[in-house]
Formats: sequence, C-alpha cells, structure tokens
Amino acid sequence: MRHDYNDLIVIFNGLFLESLNTELLLGGDEPIYLPASNERVHNQIIFARGYFASAMHELAHWCIAGVERRKLEDYGYWYEPDGRSEAVQAEFEKVEIKPQAIEWILSASCGFKFQVSCDNLSGDCEPDRVAFTLKVREQVLTYLEYGIPERAKMLSDAFRAFYGIKPLTEQDFIQPVRFDEMCCV
Repeated sequence: MRHDYNDLIVIFNGLFLESLNTELLLGGDEPIYLPASNERVHNQIIFARGYFASAMHELAHWCIAGVERRKLEDYGYWYEPDGRSEAVQAEFEKVEIKPQAIEWILSASCGFKFQVSCDNLSGDCEPDRVAFTLKVREQVLTYLEYGIPERAKMLSDAFRAFYGIKPLTEQDFIQPVRFDEMCCV
C-alpha cells in the first residue's frame, strides 16, 4: 500500500482547516505545533521531513490536546531531549501512552506499520520497548472499548475510508512478545 504524506495533508485539511482553523504542513528537521497568532492565520501542525510516521505522531498529539493546550506552542508540553535518565524516561513514557495509542489507531486506519517511540537513543538506560508497547496497546484497547476521542475518531474514519481499511478491532493491534517469553522447541 502506498503511503504519501500529501494524502494526509489533503484529508486532514479537508476535515479541520475550516472547522477548527488548523492545518497540517510539511516541515523541516523538527516537528512543532504553532497556534494561530498575528503571524499565522491558522493553527499549524508541522511534521518533520516528509515522514509519514512523523505526521501520524503530530496528529495524535493534536487529537488529544484540549482547547486551552491548542492555544500554546507545542501544546505547552515539556520536552526533555534525547539522553534522558531512567527516571525522566519513565515520566516521558507515562505522558506518551495516550498520544501513542492514538498514533497507533491512526496508523492502523491507514494500513501503516506502527512502532512505539521511546525517543531516547543516547540515554543512560535502554528503554523497555516491549513493556511500553504493551502499555500503549492497553490504552488502544480502552479507546476501542469506551470510545476514541472525537477528533481522532473523525480522522480515523476518514483515513479508513481513503485507504479502504475495515473497522478496527483488537486483532488489528498485535501484542508484542518478549524474547524471554517465547517458547523454543
């Protein structure tokens, strides 16, 4: 299946440019969210380097940001750069569970492979990617059972219609297996 970020831009902007004054844009090296201001007519979700996965991640953050957060650059969130300690990494992962669950839902809605982002390549600890994936998956299943946030649902439905993806179920979100849990014969 072909995944072109331009399709995401067209779909997103068709849904939200008029209704919520927000546009998705291709950016440079770093993604950022910029609220409308004297310099910008529209709120801007800017994703990095034309990466489809970067667009998915930035859209997920926007989908769960409340009205007040959407008035702030990068939603007013803190960001500790790569090289985090184990304690800071744990805090990072805790606040990333919901956005990454939405990202997984949006990615599945496009037929696009999702991988969690621990985003700590040079930290003093090796993040437990499987444990984090299990937490994100649990949140995905909670959203599927109790309801996906409204903007995320609208976007998921539009992506599924565009890519011809059936309604999402638990089976679309494969549970990772730890190497030490695998049974060898």
